[in-house]
Amino acid sequence: MGNLKDLSKIYKIKMLNLDLKGCLYLNQWSHQQQIANFFKVISRLGNGVFWYVMLFIVWVMNGVMFSLQIIYLLLSCSMGTAIYKILKVKTTRPRPYQVHQVIRLGEHPLDHFSFPSGHTLHAVMVTMVLGFIQPILLILMLPFTILVALSRMILGLHYPSDVIVGALIGATMACGIILFAPLLQIKL
Repeated sequence: MGNLKDLSKIYKIKMLNLDLKGCLYLNQWSHQQQIANFFKVISRLGNGVFWYVMLFIVWVMNGVMFSLQIIYLLLSCSMGTAIYKILKVKTTRPRPYQVHQVIRLGEHPLDHFSFPSGHTLHAVMVTMVLGFIQPILLILMLPFTILVALSRMILGLHYPSDVIVGALIGATMACGIILFAPLLQIKL
């Protein structure tokens, strides 16, 4: 039993070191002002503006009868927000710039804790759901989602594991939205 516990500690230390190395590597890009400014804009658009525009485009493309689906999606986004806020409060993982002095903060955070990335969670979830409804929009949403995920690490706000877990939660929620919508007689 002791060996298993030791292996677990070693694995955890190696994962934390890998997480930090990834964060340091990506954060160094923010030292170039043009790159930092670009990712600040991406991050701010990822706060909701970009997604509301995409939602509006889907609504226009699918007509007014799509209003129930939009309400369903907004409720699902609220559930995503609740999940990540609960996880943030339960895990209380500090943001990289708070722990490591070498990490440059490129944008002020919307909340205090790091794990998981709510921006990435919502970006993946909305991209998958709206992409399911209107696949042509994936041309815009997929690159933007990747940029949002990168922005969180480049700006020193998240570790790679925060972003990966946020993406996994977002993808899981999107699959649930897509799978359960027909049961609620909502056609996506």
